[in-house]
Amino acid sequence: MMKESLTEKYLLKILVIDDHESVLFGTLNVLRKYFSDAEFVTAVTAKNALEALSISQPDLVVMDLSIPEHPDTTAKPETGVQLLRTLMKKYPHLNIVVQSANVRTLVRIRPDIDSHKGGFTVADKSLSTQEMLTRVDWALQGLTHTKDIKGIHSGLEVKPEWLRMLTLAFGEGLQDRTIAERMCISERMVRHYWSKLQDALDVYPEEGKNIRIQTEMRARQEGLID
Repeated sequence: MMKESLTEKYLLKILVIDDHESVLFGTLNVLRKYFSDAEFVTAVTAKNALEALSISQPDLVVMDLSIPEHPDTTAKPETGVQLLRTLMKKYPHLNIVVQSANVRTLVRIRPDIDSHKGGFTVADKSLSTQEMLTRVDWALQGLTHTKDIKGIHSGLEVKPEWLRMLTLAFGEGLQDRTIAERMCISERMVRHYWSKLQDALDVYPEEGKNIRIQTEMRARQEGLID
């Protein structure tokens, strides 16, 4: 399982941000069962979260959007959105799961999400425990999954560098390392492009399916490659 391969390598650090005590501990209980060897840190305000991040440097953040800025302020989705913007700017490779009933507000920071290099997934609070854990696994794999955000994909938008990558991969049959050399970028950036393209195409990991082959099929259906 994914959790075993991750925790074998190092002690996973997870920061959970939520100002509702029952939800916070509910999320912690679920994650502790799944990642039994992980180290957990919690925060209930945006200020707490920034302090915890600078001290603990977690691998993953699981956060609600409707949180207060300080203990004496009101919880608002905009506070979480602003915190996210700060996190993605300051920690570009941080893996993030947004677990919230206000996920549609994320459309306000679509450019920040598109350029974020770490994993970024969305788990509406109505999802089952297993579906939520799947989003966590995807984030830890560095994948992007935003199709739950209403209106964020209003028409397929594909960047030129993604098209170049598609041509090199499926037109010339090149592997990521060679694609990176040809495009004069890092191999990590190539993987980042794959994640963003797959999210735009609604292609996500499925049991028994090769995600690259699925990506190629969808790209051809959309006319991105011949």
